[in-house]
Amino acid sequence: MAESTKKRFGLLGKNISYSFSKGYFAEKFASGSLNDLSYENFDLQDISEFETLIENNHQELAGINVTIPYKEAVIPFLDKLSKKAKLIGAVNTIKFTRNGKLKGYNTDYYGFKKAIKPLLAEHHKKALILGTGGASKGVCFALDELGITYTFVSRIKNENTISYEDLDQDAFTEHTIVINATPVGTSPDITAFPAVPYQYFTPQHIAFDLIYNPAVTQFLSKAAAQGAHTKNGYDMLVYQAEKSWEIWNK
Repeated sequence: MAESTKKRFGLLGKNISYSFSKGYFAEKFASGSLNDLSYENFDLQDISEFETLIENNHQELAGINVTIPYKEAVIPFLDKLSKKAKLIGAVNTIKFTRNGKLKGYNTDYYGFKKAIKPLLAEHHKKALILGTGGASKGVCFALDELGITYTFVSRIKNENTISYEDLDQDAFTEHTIVINATPVGTSPDITAFPAVPYQYFTPQHIAFDLIYNPAVTQFLSKAAAQGAHTKNGYDMLVYQAEKSWEIWNK
Protein backbone atom coordinates (compact mmCIF):
# COMPACT_ATOMS: atom_id res chain seq x y z
CA MET A 1 0.00 0.00 0.00
CA ALA A 2 1.35 3.45 -0.90
CA GLU A 3 2.29 5.65 2.02
CA SER A 4 -0.13 8.50 2.73
CA THR A 5 1.02 11.89 1.47
CA LYS A 6 -1.47 13.81 3.57
CA LYS A 7 0.18 16.62 5.55
CA ARG A 8 -1.24 17.45 8.94
CA PHE A 9 -1.19 20.77 10.75
CA GLY A 10 -2.76 21.63 14.07
CA LEU A 11 -3.16 23.76 17.16
CA LEU A 12 -1.55 22.88 20.47
CA GLY A 13 -3.41 24.14 23.54
CA LYS A 14 -5.69 23.27 26.42
CA ASN A 15 -9.52 23.34 26.25
CA ILE A 16 -9.41 24.71 22.70
CA SER A 17 -12.69 23.53 21.22
CA TYR A 18 -13.43 27.21 20.46
CA SER A 19 -10.29 27.43 18.28
CA PHE A 20 -10.07 30.12 15.61
CA SER A 21 -7.18 28.36 13.87
CA LYS A 22 -8.94 25.09 13.03
CA GLY A 23 -11.83 26.82 11.27
CA TYR A 24 -9.56 29.32 9.55
CA PHE A 25 -7.19 26.76 8.07
CA ALA A 26 -9.96 24.27 7.19
CA GLU A 27 -11.61 27.02 5.12
CA LYS A 28 -8.26 28.02 3.61
CA PHE A 29 -7.48 24.45 2.58
CA ALA A 30 -11.00 23.90 1.17
CA SER A 31 -11.08 27.14 -0.83
CA GLY A 32 -7.62 26.41 -2.23
CA SER A 33 -8.50 22.80 -3.10
CA LEU A 34 -5.67 21.69 -0.83
CA ASN A 35 -7.25 18.30 -0.23
CA ASP A 36 -4.00 16.68 0.88
CA LEU A 37 -3.80 18.99 3.93
CA SER A 38 -5.65 18.83 7.24
CA TYR A 39 -5.75 20.92 10.43
CA GLU A 40 -6.83 19.65 13.83
CA ASN A 41 -6.81 20.52 17.52
CA PHE A 42 -4.21 18.90 19.77
CA ASP A 43 -5.92 19.49 23.10
CA LEU A 44 -3.47 18.47 25.84
CA GLN A 45 -4.21 18.60 29.54
CA ASP A 46 -0.48 18.88 30.29
CA ILE A 47 2.54 19.88 28.18
CA SER A 48 4.24 16.60 29.17
CA GLU A 49 1.91 14.91 26.64
CA PHE A 50 3.56 16.83 23.80
CA GLU A 51 6.45 14.38 23.44
CA THR A 52 4.10 11.44 22.89
CA LEU A 53 2.05 13.48 20.41
CA ILE A 54 5.17 14.13 18.33
CA GLU A 55 6.45 10.55 18.55
CA ASN A 56 3.12 9.11 17.39
CA ASN A 57 2.50 11.58 14.55
CA HIS A 58 5.93 12.79 13.45
CA GLN A 59 5.77 11.35 9.93
CA GLU A 60 2.67 13.31 8.90
CA LEU A 61 2.96 16.51 10.92
CA ALA A 62 4.20 19.57 9.03
CA GLY A 63 3.41 22.46 11.37
CA ILE A 64 1.78 23.34 14.68
CA ASN A 65 0.38 26.56 16.11
CA VAL A 66 0.59 27.02 19.88
CA THR A 67 -1.89 28.84 22.09
CA ILE A 68 -2.48 29.47 25.80
CA PRO A 69 -1.15 28.03 28.10
CA TYR A 70 1.77 26.44 26.22
CA LYS A 71 3.53 29.31 24.40
CA GLU A 72 6.38 29.26 26.89
CA ALA A 73 6.08 25.69 28.23
CA VAL A 74 6.64 24.13 24.78
CA ILE A 75 10.09 25.70 24.31
CA PRO A 76 12.13 22.98 26.12
CA PHE A 77 10.67 20.38 23.71
CA LEU A 78 11.96 22.20 20.61
CA ASP A 79 15.30 21.70 18.89
CA LYS A 80 15.77 25.29 17.78
CA LEU A 81 14.23 28.78 18.01
CA SER A 82 14.19 31.59 15.48
CA LYS A 83 16.13 34.69 16.55
CA LYS A 84 12.94 36.60 17.33
CA ALA A 85 11.28 33.73 19.20
CA LYS A 86 14.41 33.47 21.34
CA LEU A 87 14.30 37.21 22.11
CA ILE A 88 10.55 37.14 22.81
CA GLY A 89 10.67 34.00 24.96
CA ALA A 90 7.41 32.57 23.61
CA VAL A 91 6.47 30.39 20.63
CA ASN A 92 3.19 30.21 18.75
CA THR A 93 4.38 28.47 15.57
CA ILE A 94 6.36 25.24 15.21
CA LYS A 95 7.85 24.09 11.93
CA PHE A 96 9.03 20.55 11.23
CA THR A 97 12.25 21.08 9.29
CA ARG A 98 13.46 18.89 6.43
CA ASN A 99 15.77 16.99 8.75
CA GLY A 100 12.94 16.28 11.18
CA LYS A 101 13.80 18.91 13.78
CA LEU A 102 11.26 21.14 15.53
CA LYS A 103 11.89 24.87 15.17
CA GLY A 104 9.89 27.46 17.11
CA TYR A 105 8.81 30.86 15.80
CA ASN A 106 6.70 33.72 17.11
CA THR A 107 4.21 35.26 14.68
CA ASP A 108 2.04 36.82 17.41
CA TYR A 109 4.23 39.91 17.54
CA TYR A 110 3.90 40.31 13.75
CA GLY A 111 0.12 39.93 13.86
CA PHE A 112 -0.28 42.38 16.73
CA LYS A 113 2.04 44.96 15.17
CA LYS A 114 0.21 44.86 11.84
CA ALA A 115 -3.21 45.04 13.55
CA ILE A 116 -2.49 48.02 15.83
CA LYS A 117 -0.36 50.10 13.45
CA PRO A 118 -3.28 51.71 11.54
CA LEU A 119 -4.77 52.95 14.85
CA LEU A 120 -1.67 54.76 16.06
CA ALA A 121 -1.51 58.53 16.23
CA GLU A 122 1.27 60.90 17.30
CA HIS A 123 0.17 60.92 20.95
CA HIS A 124 0.23 57.12 21.34
CA LYS A 125 3.64 56.87 23.03
CA LYS A 126 3.01 54.64 26.06
CA ALA A 127 1.00 51.48 26.68
CA LEU A 128 -0.35 49.46 29.58
CA ILE A 129 -0.20 45.70 28.98
CA LEU A 130 -2.64 43.73 31.13
CA GLY A 131 -1.11 40.33 31.85
CA THR A 132 2.42 38.96 31.86
CA GLY A 133 1.97 35.54 30.21
CA GLY A 134 3.15 34.21 26.85
CA ALA A 135 0.67 36.34 24.87
CA SER A 136 2.03 39.56 26.37
CA LYS A 137 5.57 38.75 25.27
CA GLY A 138 4.83 39.10 21.58
CA VAL A 139 2.93 42.32 22.30
CA CYS A 140 5.82 43.99 24.07
CA PHE A 141 8.26 42.94 21.32
CA ALA A 142 5.99 44.58 18.73
CA LEU A 143 5.71 47.74 20.84
CA ASP A 144 9.50 47.88 21.07
CA GLU A 145 9.70 47.78 17.27
CA LEU A 146 7.07 50.55 17.06
CA GLY A 147 8.99 52.74 19.53
CA ILE A 148 6.22 52.60 22.13
CA THR A 149 7.19 52.20 25.79
CA TYR A 150 5.02 50.00 28.02
CA THR A 151 4.22 49.03 31.57
CA PHE A 152 2.98 45.59 32.61
CA VAL A 153 -0.06 45.34 34.88
CA SER A 154 -0.65 42.23 36.98
CA ARG A 155 -2.39 41.14 40.16
CA ILE A 156 0.98 41.01 41.92
CA LYS A 157 3.25 44.03 41.91
CA ASN A 158 6.98 43.48 41.44
CA GLU A 159 10.07 45.21 40.10
CA ASN A 160 8.86 45.40 36.47
CA THR A 161 5.10 45.29 37.01
CA ILE A 162 2.47 47.51 38.60
CA SER A 163 -0.71 46.15 40.14
CA TYR A 164 -4.30 46.83 39.11
CA GLU A 165 -4.66 48.83 42.33
CA ASP A 166 -1.97 51.24 41.03
CA LEU A 167 -4.09 52.25 38.05
CA ASP A 168 -5.44 55.77 38.51
CA GLN A 169 -6.24 58.77 36.34
CA ASP A 170 -2.57 59.74 36.09
CA ALA A 171 -1.67 56.28 34.79
CA PHE A 172 -4.36 56.54 32.10
CA THR A 173 -3.36 60.09 31.18
CA GLU A 174 0.22 58.93 30.66
CA HIS A 175 -0.61 55.65 28.88
CA THR A 176 -3.00 56.14 25.97
CA ILE A 177 -2.90 52.51 24.81
CA VAL A 178 -4.36 49.75 26.99
CA ILE A 179 -3.95 46.15 25.81
CA ASN A 180 -5.72 43.17 27.32
CA ALA A 181 -3.29 40.26 26.97
CA THR A 182 -5.15 38.13 29.52
CA PRO A 183 -7.86 35.53 28.74
CA VAL A 184 -10.34 37.37 31.01
CA GLY A 185 -13.60 37.87 29.09
CA THR A 186 -13.13 35.01 26.63
CA SER A 187 -16.20 32.96 25.72
CA PRO A 188 -17.94 31.33 27.53
CA ASP A 189 -17.11 33.67 30.46
CA ILE A 190 -18.21 36.73 28.51
CA THR A 191 -19.40 38.78 31.50
CA ALA A 192 -15.88 38.93 32.98
CA PHE A 193 -13.52 41.87 32.42
CA PRO A 194 -10.12 43.04 33.67
CA ALA A 195 -10.35 45.16 36.84
CA VAL A 196 -9.24 48.52 35.45
CA PRO A 197 -10.83 51.95 36.10
CA TYR A 198 -12.76 52.27 32.84
CA GLN A 199 -13.95 55.79 33.69
CA TYR A 200 -10.47 57.06 32.80
CA PHE A 201 -10.63 55.96 29.16
CA THR A 202 -11.02 58.89 26.76
CA PRO A 203 -11.32 59.43 22.97
CA GLN A 204 -7.51 59.74 23.02
CA HIS A 205 -7.17 56.09 24.06
CA ILE A 206 -6.84 52.83 22.17
CA ALA A 207 -8.27 49.74 23.90
CA PHE A 208 -6.96 46.60 22.20
CA ASP A 209 -8.17 43.16 23.28
CA LEU A 210 -6.29 40.07 22.08
CA ILE A 211 -9.55 38.14 22.57
CA TYR A 212 -11.66 37.64 19.43
CA ASN A 213 -14.55 35.59 20.87
CA PRO A 214 -16.76 37.39 21.69
CA ALA A 215 -16.07 40.08 19.09
CA VAL A 216 -16.97 42.78 21.62
CA THR A 217 -15.72 41.89 25.08
CA GLN A 218 -16.79 43.70 28.23
CA PHE A 219 -13.33 45.30 28.22
CA LEU A 220 -13.92 46.79 24.76
CA SER A 221 -17.53 47.71 25.48
CA LYS A 222 -16.67 49.60 28.65
CA ALA A 223 -13.76 51.41 26.98
CA ALA A 224 -15.89 52.34 23.96
CA ALA A 225 -18.54 53.82 26.26
CA GLN A 226 -15.90 56.40 27.25
CA GLY A 227 -15.07 57.17 23.61
CA ALA A 228 -11.94 55.03 23.24
CA HIS A 229 -10.96 53.52 19.88
CA THR A 230 -11.34 49.75 20.21
CA LYS A 231 -10.10 46.69 18.37
CA ASN A 232 -10.39 42.98 19.06
CA GLY A 233 -7.88 40.24 18.28
CA TYR A 234 -9.42 38.90 15.07
CA ASP A 235 -7.17 40.72 12.58
CA MET A 236 -4.13 39.90 14.70
CA LEU A 237 -5.05 36.20 14.50
CA VAL A 238 -5.48 36.32 10.73
CA TYR A 239 -2.11 38.05 10.27
CA GLN A 240 -0.28 35.64 12.56
CA ALA A 241 -1.96 32.64 10.89
CA GLU A 242 -0.87 33.79 7.44
CA LYS A 243 2.65 34.35 8.73
CA SER A 244 2.63 30.80 10.15
CA TRP A 245 1.52 29.48 6.77
CA GLU A 246 4.36 31.38 5.10
CA ILE A 247 6.90 29.87 7.54
CA TRP A 248 5.58 26.32 7.03
CA ASN A 249 5.93 26.69 3.28
CA LYS A 250 9.33 28.34 2.98
